[in-house]
Amino acid sequence: MLEGFERALARKQRASPPVPKLLDGEQEAQVIALRTGSPPEGYANWSLRLLARRVVELAIVESISHETVRRTLKKTG
Repeated sequence: MLEGFERALARKQRASPPVPKLLDGEQEAQVIALRTGSPPEGYANWSLRLLARRVVELAIVESISHETVRRTLKKTG
């Protein structure tokens, strides 16, 4: 019984996170810079989906979801 308790307290650390990061620091900075700029003509504000679409258009990343954009912006704000 005591062995199981000790094992639970001293768990083995993972070598890598369960889900790899989709954006590196430079890509995150580009997304944030894009968000702080003016939205495209015809739009009053940036939406998460619009940002995600624009990030792919600019070839910052091959593909990205609006949720990844949201999490990236949430970390900074």
